[in-house]
Amino acid sequence: MTPADAWATHDVTTVWSAPLTVTTDDDDATMRVDLHDVTAPEGDRFDYPVVHLPSVAVAVVVRDEQVLVLRTYRYPVGRYGYELPGGGVDPGEDPAVAAARETAEETGWVPVGPGRPLITFQPLPGGVVSTVHVHLWTDAQRSDAPLDRHEPGLAQWLPVADVVRLAAAGELLGSGTLVGLLQYVAERRV
Repeated sequence: MTPADAWATHDVTTVWSAPLTVTTDDDDATMRVDLHDVTAPEGDRFDYPVVHLPSVAVAVVVRDEQVLVLRTYRYPVGRYGYELPGGGVDPGEDPAVAAARETAEETGWVPVGPGRPLITFQPLPGGVVSTVHVHLWTDAQRSDAPLDRHEPGLAQWLPVADVVRLAAAGELLGSGTLVGLLQYVAERRV
């Protein structure tokens, strides 16, 4: 039996039966932290916190060899950078619908057509459960709907040719942005 097989079959019991749940008044975002009593295959026993966050949907919108991004300041990391539009997936909402909705709310551009799933991943599987769904559209049209006032980023179109350079320079913020854009660039090169 490999160590991975041992981990996959070991018994995990929850010690903390009433998980901490946090919600805010202005949205339906929910965070839960569970503390598990884990016995490793080697026999070591320890507490293992697992953070559960809502799923996130991100949009890669490209047209004319440019990608739609937001130039924004992120307080938790204290810096400016480029991000793809995206946000939380509401309960029961299709991730593609959420990605398109978030794009319109944050940028003023509405993705055209159904788009397609680009990649889905877990950004921090060692302690956080939060699925990131990245969807791709190859066109968008300008919208006259008001922007979300809680998203202060400036929407702009960047050349797709700049993506790898911006990634290497640390200018792309967030795993959804980094993974989504690099996946898009990788698919174009195949």
